[in-house]
Amino acid sequence: MRKNTKQLLLLVLIFALLAGCTSAPRYRTDTLPPPVKPGGRYVESGVASYYAHKFHGRATASGEIFDMYGISAAHKSLPLGTIVKVTNLDNGKTVTLPINDRGPFVKKRIIDLSYGAAQVINMIGPGTAKVRIEVVEWGE
Repeated sequence: MRKNTKQLLLLVLIFALLAGCTSAPRYRTDTLPPPVKPGGRYVESGVASYYAHKFHGRATASGEIFDMYGISAAHKSLPLGTIVKVTNLDNGKTVTLPINDRGPFVKKRIIDLSYGAAQVINMIGPGTAKVRIEVVEWGE
């Protein structure tokens, strides 16, 4: 191979490696609804899902490291640090947890629970559940 061709291949390889080291953001902030203003009673009903392996060990929107076996959740607009009670409307089981991330980013879902929280309210099998969210304590 000629020297110029080797140099070009080396540059292409370096750029490919550098591109592989970057990661896209987990969510786009311009797709989030306006934040909910803290204060007063807040209740919301809809479909919950859970997230696990893909995000385990990665930073959440609050800066914490996500522990899929822990008890936490992602919500699109509640202030980070807000404590909510989530009730599975199919079986009455509840879990109280902090909002430490943003999401879910699937249409018609209102909250993403950690795998650990989803286990508490028995939604691992079906993957989703009809839930009611009630704010217990407002965050930031």
